[in-house]
Amino acid sequence: MTAESDGVQRARRRRGNGTVDGFDGRRLSLARRLRGMPRTMLAARTSVTAASITQFERGTRPSDAVLAELALALGMPAEFFRPGRPIEQVPASAAHFRSLRATPAASRDQALAFAEIALAVVDVLEQYVDLPAVTDIVDPVHEEPTPDEIVATAARTRARLGVDPGPLPHSVRLLEAHGVVVLRLPPEIDTKVDAFSTEAGHRPLVLLSPAKDDRARSRFDAAHELGHLVMHHDVEPGSKITERQADQFASEFLAPTAELEPDLPRAVEWDALLHAKTKWGVSLAALVYRAHSIGIWSEHAYRRANQYLRDQGYPEPGALGPPESPYMLGAAINLLTEAGRSTSELARVSGLTAEQFHDVISAGTETNS
Repeated sequence: MTAESDGVQRARRRRGNGTVDGFDGRRLSLARRLRGMPRTMLAARTSVTAASITQFERGTRPSDAVLAELALALGMPAEFFRPGRPIEQVPASAAHFRSLRATPAASRDQALAFAEIALAVVDVLEQYVDLPAVTDIVDPVHEEPTPDEIVATAARTRARLGVDPGPLPHSVRLLEAHGVVVLRLPPEIDTKVDAFSTEAGHRPLVLLSPAKDDRARSRFDAAHELGHLVMHHDVEPGSKITERQADQFASEFLAPTAELEPDLPRAVEWDALLHAKTKWGVSLAALVYRAHSIGIWSEHAYRRANQYLRDQGYPEPGALGPPESPYMLGAAINLLTEAGRSTSELARVSGLTAEQFHDVISAGTETNS
């Protein structure tokens, strides 16, 4: 008689163990993506195949023994995979990534899993704290808006958000004040991910890259993602066209041309440009681009200025200080702590681990900005 293969023997043992009474396949998928682990890698660390993991994520229940293996491989308590509070899904088709083509799919999946965890944390916080109401900022553009139409959209958005004429004091705080959840991506997320935004959940969500240790860049990224939330509702993400539109929106939102132009020198004068950088909170590279795009500088002056900036390297001259930092979630937790509620209690309510809950709160807490 032919001896049974190892695979058949393992299958027999799994069947003998029985299946888990309560199991949520979505949570298995979430934990796996949050660890940045493809199904093939998870399978290699357990006694099941990648195809079996796919079936588990679709709702097939594993045995208790297999669940214990999966939990161990993912560094999660087995209780995490039991049915609990629903966790909103954030599909890739509903997220605008700054550098979509340069970002590996697994890295995007990991970042999207963090976004789902973040929405779950926010959902719990809203049971106890009144977070700012979400302002209706949607102002869709047609497929090929002119530059003037995007300028007008940015102006309407400033007015809708109550922005006074002149420089914007704090772009991240402004978004939070109007109900947008802003977070820094945690350091374990691939730095190729960059910033991204989504409306897939019950609140708009903007995630900023922690790798950009520059205030001007963080301000521009926040304004760029705001541009997507305003203009690209239900628009397929990832095209160079929509990214350029969001860039133009960000430029106008942070520094409207009519207000910025008097501060731009008519020739390449770096002292004047540094003064404009400090006043408006935008980079020298952005100011050089604006001076050329609105017709103040010639092509020759534009090229010469860019060559100077390339020679200077990064960071460019005139540092503005640390990146802008989110505030809202940290402030909410402080209120709840003062009221006697612990983060461990809130994590239990959310159905998340204490580590996951802490990571989200840390990502939404003010640092040094």
